[in-house]
Amino acid sequence: MGWLSLPAILLLSIPFLTLVSVTPWHHLQLAWGDNGSILTSMTLGLLALGIIIVIGTPAAWWLSRSRERKRLLGELLVMIPLLTPPLAMGILLVSAFGPYGVIGHWLTVLGMTLVNNPAAFVLAQVYGALPYFIVVARSAFATVPDTILEAGHTLGGSDWACFRRLTLPLALPGLASAVSLAWVRAVGEFGIVMIFAYFPQGIPVKLYINLQNDGVDAVYTLLWVLLIVTLPLPIACYILSKKTANE
Repeated sequence: MGWLSLPAILLLSIPFLTLVSVTPWHHLQLAWGDNGSILTSMTLGLLALGIIIVIGTPAAWWLSRSRERKRLLGELLVMIPLLTPPLAMGILLVSAFGPYGVIGHWLTVLGMTLVNNPAAFVLAQVYGALPYFIVVARSAFATVPDTILEAGHTLGGSDWACFRRLTLPLALPGLASAVSLAWVRAVGEFGIVMIFAYFPQGIPVKLYINLQNDGVDAVYTLLWVLLIVTLPLPIACYILSKKTANE
C-alpha cells in the first residue's frame, strides 16, 4: 500500500524541488529593506511567541483537565479564531482595536494606538498563532495519565509541583510541537498582519511587496531566509518527538 502515498508526497514536494531549481544561486542578494523585515519578524516574533507560551499554557492545561460544562465554551472560543480566515481576522482586529473600534477608541483617549506599529504587529502574530498553540498543547497535556498526577498529590505534591515535575516532562514532546507550530504561524502570518499591522513590515509582507514591485525573481533570497528562520525549529521538534517515541 506504500505506493498509494506517492501522489500526495510528490505533490507536496514539487514546490520545494522547483524552488531549488529556479533559485539564482549565482546571484543571491537581498532587496532594499529586506534586512529590516528580517529583524522585525525575528524580534517581534520572539516576543509574540513568549506571550503565546505564557498565556496559552494555562489555557491549554485547563482545557485538557477541566470536566466542567464551561470548558466547551472555552474550546469554542479557541476554535473560532483558529477557523476564521486570516483576512477576516485582520478586519475584526481593526474593528476592535482600530482608532474607531470599541477598545481602540479608549486607547486613543489614553494617547495610545494599536494599528500599524510594533504592538499591533505582535498582537496580529498572537492572534494568528495562539489558537494553534492551545490546541496542540491541550493534546499534549491530555496524554499525561490522571493516575500519575493523583499519585503525585498523594505523596504530598502541590498542584504546581506536580505540574512542574510530572506534567511538563511527560508532555514535553507535544509542547515542543506546539511551540514550533506557534513560531511558524507567528512569523509566517500574512493576512492578519497585512490588514492590521502593515507597518512595520515583516518578512511575509515584504515578500508580497517585492513580488508586486519587481516580480518573482526578486523574492527568492528572502523566501529562503523565511524558510531558514521558520523550518529548523519544527523539524528539530519532529525529530525529538520521534526519538522520544522510539525510546
